[in-house]
Amino acid sequence: MKKISICVSFLFLNILHVSCSLVPQNNDLVDQVCKKTPYYDLCISTLQSNPQAKNTDTKGIAFIMVNDIVSNVSGTVNFIEGLMKNTKDKVLEQNLQYCDERYIPLVKTILPHAADAVNKNRFQFANYTMIFALSEIDDCNKKFTNSTSLPLSDRNSIIQKMLDVASAILTLLLNG
Repeated sequence: MKKISICVSFLFLNILHVSCSLVPQNNDLVDQVCKKTPYYDLCISTLQSNPQAKNTDTKGIAFIMVNDIVSNVSGTVNFIEGLMKNTKDKVLEQNLQYCDERYIPLVKTILPHAADAVNKNRFQFANYTMIFALSEIDDCNKKFTNSTSLPLSDRNSIIQKMLDVASAILTLLLNG
């Protein structure tokens, strides 16, 4: 009886080993996709921080990236609103208000539509929304070009890079 139990255990371990080796290692896919983007390190760090990236395809990777952008833009909206509450500088407050008015539609409408478009294989539309979001952030940045205060430059830079990464991934999907 012990021999049968040992044989069954051995057989089970072999089957488990073979089945595990047949599961695709999406760390390779994430790496391959990120190598085709302009900001490899940002792409890798963003996707490796999301456990779903390990079990998805390129479309799923694009979806994860777009959702991460929504989260970052949403965080920036909160940051902007906090700065507006705490500043006494009227020009800074006006510039922040201008940026807030650009970012809120991105969070509430534009970028969620992009995520939905990825799910529906409408990669061209999703890519268009990345370009639109880049222009809105660029407009915000321009409000601070003659200013000594650059409260959003780091946040905007990261979001712009993430948008470039997402756009590159969407272009991969468009090109098949």
